[in-house]
Order: sequence, then structure tokens, then C-alpha cells
Amino acid sequence: MNKKVLLIDGMALLFRSFFATSVYNRFMYTSSGTPTNAVQGFVKHMISSMEAFQPTHVVCCWDMGSKTFRTEMFDEYKANRPAAPQELIPQFELVKEVVSAFDIPNIGLAGYEADDCLGTLAEQYSKDAEVIILTGDQDVLQLITQNVTVALLLKGYGNYEVLDEDGFYGKKGLTPKQLIDLKAIMGDSSDNYPGVKGIGEKTASKLLMEFHTIEGILENMHTLTKSQQKKFEDGLDLLHLSRELATIKCDVPVTCELHDASISIDREKVWTKFEELEFTSLHSFVNKVC
Repeated sequence: MNKKVLLIDGMALLFRSFFATSVYNRFMYTSSGTPTNAVQGFVKHMISSMEAFQPTHVVCCWDMGSKTFRTEMFDEYKANRPAAPQELIPQFELVKEVVSAFDIPNIGLAGYEADDCLGTLAEQYSKDAEVIILTGDQDVLQLITQNVTVALLLKGYGNYEVLDEDGFYGKKGLTPKQLIDLKAIMGDSSDNYPGVKGIGEKTASKLLMEFHTIEGILENMHTLTKSQQKKFEDGLDLLHLSRELATIKCDVPVTCELHDASISIDREKVWTKFEELEFTSLHSFVNKVC
């Protein structure tokens, strides 16, 4: 299998890049007053990953607003997250313009999250290619399969924790798909869904190692402690809701033909965009991939 697709979680890279410099109040404004710190960091992460993984194809996936089928199911989903900083807002569209300058497809779908697009495209591409998903979001680890690996961003540029099926099992003692049930039981404070109140990651992992699935746990409720039984009984509805919220959909109506994602970078086109945005320090990064 000589095709290798790099699927980039655009928002994960953009937010990471923004906060890496905004904490020091370094927003890197253009002469017209447009902040570009997140976009510049994004470009460095994108090019570093292309250099590290040597893909033949690249696609970038994006969230398309905060309203999704998950917020329709559960009003409180991600409701605890603050609004995007003012300096980041103009960079949401700007980064897509830069990605387009590299002739890399931008993919997103209203009503769904970038994760759902990543999952759908990973399933499509993995039939014919090796797939690497670049993200900082551990929820995406549930997408690991025989032909799909996940590269988690670490500190700095070009540093990753790359996990395949064996690596994930070695780390968690569970299969990637069991991560969905793990999140459903323990809940997720970041995404703001509850799970089973009073059951944490350690207990949830132990139960899944023994009974494999939520159904297996519920079928063997009589073997649990009285306290655990009550917690599951009281939280049954929220448990099933949380599993739906935790599950990345891999069948959303998005597509990007593999040939449209083939790497073909026009250096002059990229440099023209860089000059427009006054990215004076990034030319050396472009030279690494074209």
C-alpha cells in the first residue's frame, strides 16, 4: 500500500497555535491590523507533519460552527466552553485561504464536527491507503483501525505520539472502539456530557476490561457492588445519551476524491499568499515540502 493520506484536524492545530503565543500577547498583526499568530503556527505544524510523515495526499477538516446534531440532542454539549477570543475569529477563514494556497482541500459540513469528517474520510480512504490523522484531541483515538493511525501533537513542532491498534491497547488496556464506551461511562468534562455520575476512568476501564461493552456490564449488573449498581441504574438514560455524544460518526455526507487530495504544491502560489499576509519567516518551512 503506497498511498498515504494525512488527515489534519484543522481546529485542533489552529487553537493550539493560537494559545501557544497568545499567552504571551504575541498576536503577530499584519500592517493592516489582522492577527495571524494562529495561522502562522498552523502552517508550521502542517508542514512539519508533512515532512515527518511524507504523505502522498493531504486533507484538512474543519468544524463549521458550534451548532451540530450533538447540541440538538443535548443542549449542554460543549456549553461550558468560552467564546473564541476576538483575535482568533478573523483567523478562522484566513487559515482556510492559506490551506487552499497549498492546494490542500478544506472539508467541513454544517451540523457536524470536524471529527465526523475525519472519521468518514478515514473510513473511505483506509480501503485503499494508509491513513494518519493529525490531532491534539484524544477522542479521535476511537478511529484507530488496521490502516488508520493517530498522531497526537506533543509540545513543539514535529513531535508526536503515534498510536496504532497495538499502541493504543498497550496504553489503555482497551481497544480503540472501547474508548467510546469508556467516555460514555466516565463522561467528558471538556465536552460537558455527564456519563454515569460517580464512575471514574479507573473503574470504567476495569469494568470494560472485564465485560468488554456497556451491554456486557449491564447484563452482569448483579456482579457489581451495590453502590455501582445504583449508579448505573440512576444514570442509565444519561449513559446511553453520552455514548451517542461520544461516538464519532463515520457516515456523514462528505467526500473528497483521493486524486483531489494529491500533494501538488505551487511554491509561487504559496509565496504570493505569504507575501499578502506578511509571513516573512515561513519561506524556509515551505522549502521543506516543495
